[in-house]
Amino acid sequence: MEDLAAPGNGGPPANGNGNGGGKGKQAAPKGREAFRSQRRESEGSVDCPTLEFEYGDADGHAAELSELYSYTESLEFTNNRRCFEEDFKTQVQGKEWLELEEDAQKAYIMGLLDRLEVVSREQRLKVARAVLYLAQGTFGECDSEVDVLHWSRYNCFLLYQMGTFSTFLELLHMEIDNSQACSSALRKPAVSIADSTELRVLLSVMYLMVENIRLERETDPCGWRTARETFRTELSFFMHNEEPFALLLFSMVTKFCSGLAPHFPIKKVLLLLWKVVMFTLGGFEHLQTLKVQKRAELGLPPLAEDSIQVVKSMRAASPPSYTLDLGESQLAPPPSKLRGRRGSRRQLLTKQDSLDIYNERDLFKTEEPAAEEEEESAGDGERTLDGELDLLEQDPLVPPPPSQAPLSAERVAFPKGLPWAPKVRQKDIEHFLEMSRNKFIGFTLGQDTDTLVGLPRPIHESVKTLKQHKYISIADVQIKNEEELEKCPMSLGEEVVPETPCEILYQGMLYSLPQYMIALLKILLAAAPTSKAKTDSINILADVLPEEMPITVLQSMKLGIDVNRHKEIIVKSISTLLLLLLKHFKLNHIYQFEYVSQHLVFANCIPLILKFFNQNILSYITAKNSISVLDYPCCTIQDLPELTTESLEAGDNSQFCWRNLFSCINLLRLLNKLTKWKHSRTMVSVALDHGTLPKAALAGKLAMLYNYLFKIL
Repeated sequence: MEDLAAPGNGGPPANGNGNGGGKGKQAAPKGREAFRSQRRESEGSVDCPTLEFEYGDADGHAAELSELYSYTESLEFTNNRRCFEEDFKTQVQGKEWLELEEDAQKAYIMGLLDRLEVVSREQRLKVARAVLYLAQGTFGECDSEVDVLHWSRYNCFLLYQMGTFSTFLELLHMEIDNSQACSSALRKPAVSIADSTELRVLLSVMYLMVENIRLERETDPCGWRTARETFRTELSFFMHNEEPFALLLFSMVTKFCSGLAPHFPIKKVLLLLWKVVMFTLGGFEHLQTLKVQKRAELGLPPLAEDSIQVVKSMRAASPPSYTLDLGESQLAPPPSKLRGRRGSRRQLLTKQDSLDIYNERDLFKTEEPAAEEEEESAGDGERTLDGELDLLEQDPLVPPPPSQAPLSAERVAFPKGLPWAPKVRQKDIEHFLEMSRNKFIGFTLGQDTDTLVGLPRPIHESVKTLKQHKYISIADVQIKNEEELEKCPMSLGEEVVPETPCEILYQGMLYSLPQYMIALLKILLAAAPTSKAKTDSINILADVLPEEMPITVLQSMKLGIDVNRHKEIIVKSISTLLLLLLKHFKLNHIYQFEYVSQHLVFANCIPLILKFFNQNILSYITAKNSISVLDYPCCTIQDLPELTTESLEAGDNSQFCWRNLFSCINLLRLLNKLTKWKHSRTMVSVALDHGTLPKAALAGKLAMLYNYLFKIL
């Protein structure tokens, strides 16, 4: 508010008189200086390269698997291999795993599952590590990373067919209910990675199975496709009188945030929860397919296009420099010819007439005197306002000569049409007619959009155009059906709700939904780079901190990279999980979406997202918090080299960090979902946003990022 009231910024006069005294004359120079700085920043952003980013459900297969492990766990790969080889030698003589026939491999897996039934925790852990080594691709017998990923998929399908997932689900229930481990972790002043060994092994096996089986490829055999659909069904519905698997993971999240289980490896829990929801409900591409099917079932016209696919084909463009020149010329002190009878109202009429005249020209028709036009416009750049004023004295129906055009067709690249079909709501048509009737007739006709008596011809054409682009959403039909059920509950009877995976998940989440949303946002707040360490915040580093803290500079650098990477992965998983839930619930029923959105708003999700963008977004997106030699599966094939400062600082050679850019886009989409058509929430965003959102545009030229940013703005 102080800036608004400052002299020269549109506030009250400095000395109390009408013209503000001498201080008021400084407004124009200050304005010009601000515009020059804005222009310098804009020109700097023009040099920013276009980001070659492919938006999708998730990153590449190898990248998604590598993010499961922290760099602190790198030594456990060798431990898993040793446990497998010790057990394998006692069961199979003279052969390796890859040399066995499929039947022999299945027999060995059955033996492993039998040995998981022992009472000793240490013995169970060794067998579980052997199973984890199989899920990791038996890398000791592979020569390349491609082989590791191939055998990891093969072994995961084999493990699922032998019932490994059900066995590990029982073990996970036991570990969650292990009160001894919880009390031991609560008594410790600092929880480390050693407190969650059993849970990490179990969750790693389950994550590898979900991620490998979820991945679809054209070369998959028929048996794998059948197993994938069976696995999806098992995870989606109530099997053996148990809740869907996602609800168990949600309960782990709330138990962790309540402080009752600080040793839970929360990153692995969140990654597994995100992948289970995406596997059972479907990703963004599958959502579009479901939307098309649902519109067909409701008798609605098909969608014109997929907005995400349209944005993918677009290129981000920086603002043209002439807009800054125009703005600077408008901030300049008015010339003498603008004074007197040609006041501010005259200037507005000038601009409007010049635009009307200019719009009547065919801008897309190539004209021969293009070169002469450019030369003259370059020489007459300082006469922009004078040229506009001269237009008033001409016949408005006669287009000006090319030399006096306010802006040449070559300088303004008007699109021939919108990249996507415009959508007009029924409320928009009603609001337009209400304003027109009040203006021309003096009364309104309520929701009647057909009667146009007494309205001028242009209004008729406008209504016709609006109705041509009228869009009826699935939510409109659902709301109308609910209103009819409320009016006639007895005659219409009880609504039949189909038992879809989304409906079953929502029914299971309903009673604890506020706790789930609060827990996810608490973890997101703790993982955000802008959050400061507080005593009452939860510790999300339990599954990344080693037992012994680093003592050398290299160890400290490695741990720092690991911690930052750990937080980035958590932000990525939570942002995508919340977005997927909102989109699926909105498609299933609009009131489910509104209920979840309401609890997210109650839990301060909007301020949290705005706080997240209150940072240097370019630095966040280009952060190199990765050590390529320690990433899976690279670290399993090569002998780990001795780490140096150069190798730690090198990172990868990519232009940006995929997961961070993915997180930023998803958070913008989430904010857009929460505030769209909600005036009160939009005003909250305006009150809390102190110029933080436009900073996201400085991350780089990317159409997907710009699209959702401009939607919110």
